[in-house]
Amino acid sequence: MQHKQQHTIRDTISFKGIGIHTGIHVHGTLLPMPVDSGIQFQRMDLPNTPIIEALVGNVIATERGTVLAKEGVKVATVEHLLAAIVAWQIDNICIQLDGPEVPDLDGSALAFFDLLLQGGLLEQEAPRKFFQLKEKFVYDDHETGSRFEVYPATNYRLHCTLAYERWPLENQYATLDNLGNFKQEIAPARTFCYLDEIEAMYQNGLVQGANPNHVVIFSDLSCNKELLQKVESLSGKKICTLVEPSNPISPKLRYVNEPARHKLLDLIGDVSLLGRPLQGQIFAHKPGHGPNTRFAAALRKFLIRQEAKGAPICDLSAAPLFDIQQITKMLPHRYPFQLVDKVMHLDDRSIIGLKNVTINEPFFQGHFPGTPIMPGVLQVEALAQVGGILVLHKVADPENYLTYFLSIDSCKFRRMVVPGDSLILHCQLLTDIKFSITDKQSIGIAQVKGRVFVGENLACEAVLLAQIVKQNGI
Repeated sequence: MQHKQQHTIRDTISFKGIGIHTGIHVHGTLLPMPVDSGIQFQRMDLPNTPIIEALVGNVIATERGTVLAKEGVKVATVEHLLAAIVAWQIDNICIQLDGPEVPDLDGSALAFFDLLLQGGLLEQEAPRKFFQLKEKFVYDDHETGSRFEVYPATNYRLHCTLAYERWPLENQYATLDNLGNFKQEIAPARTFCYLDEIEAMYQNGLVQGANPNHVVIFSDLSCNKELLQKVESLSGKKICTLVEPSNPISPKLRYVNEPARHKLLDLIGDVSLLGRPLQGQIFAHKPGHGPNTRFAAALRKFLIRQEAKGAPICDLSAAPLFDIQQITKMLPHRYPFQLVDKVMHLDDRSIIGLKNVTINEPFFQGHFPGTPIMPGVLQVEALAQVGGILVLHKVADPENYLTYFLSIDSCKFRRMVVPGDSLILHCQLLTDIKFSITDKQSIGIAQVKGRVFVGENLACEAVLLAQIVKQNGI
């Protein structure tokens, strides 16, 4: 079950380790963050301690790990820690590092998962902002032959298949149906490679700090002794995790399909770079950091376009943020002009309200009584009332302010609203609210884009400009 509220960690946590690729000793600190901060990395070793947000637009490299950068500042190998953060359903956290790479703790996400357990979870007073699919999305990565399919779902599930051309990874499969099973089913799965790949990685400046016993190493060669000695000489450690056809696999693997589970772990970390939790079911064929992040970038664009064009997504059966009694305290409107029944979502920039239209509405007696249709001006008024709640929640004493129309622009009516319709009222701030003092009176100006939906169908839209005025004598 996915959390409905945003979460951060309760306590600050410190950790240290060696960067698997850079070989640099790095100290890290995990910090609680306020609502809507998101996941961010901060380089404490650099002037002005720059921040890099965990967003797919900041990905600059994906060879043997995911690297983020912003304005020339980098942080590497973020995927295992990000996967653990996703598993705990943490929305807001800062990862402070005194080096360029998230240190490797154990080759998997288990140590990071347990580290976050020490910090504890803190529920925050804001709903989570999900990305939710309304239709199937498919991404084919032509560089690698990887394929990703995402289907609408009410929670988050992942499935992946491997298709290497080398033993023993010709065909492996892993799945995670519930984030609550991450620790048991996915977190312990270690990264893996082939023995004959390691020397080239060293020569290319990678795995400089790798502990070969944190990695599952496969070899499908008949004679490995000389190559094994060379790799042990490069790493300075005896390798105990080599898996060969002549040796039993099970004692050296944590799962029979450990590589597939680790690829799914990486996929969770890379998809977290969408920037918001996803509600959907992902099927990934031949995932890897490059195709994962290209898929995430394409999916993010698709989801943002979907939200811009379609009805806002919220659980209409959930408990409202504000019920009719609370709305009555916020707005000066009363029967028959109170046109908002519930508020389901509210953040700094947007709001979703609900209006249920019944045959008992008084305006149906005189507005096309033979064919009852809700007047368009009242649809706009319902938008204005929802928009009023959005702008008034930004002032300390909203009950002392009134909002008035200044203009209505680009108003269009797309379909008729009739008895039995449930109106989803969505308003979004177009500009920041500007307040000024005139004749000792506080006045604000707000511009919002409002849309009315019936189900998935757009019924009305308009751009509203309103004046926010503090009532006289207050």
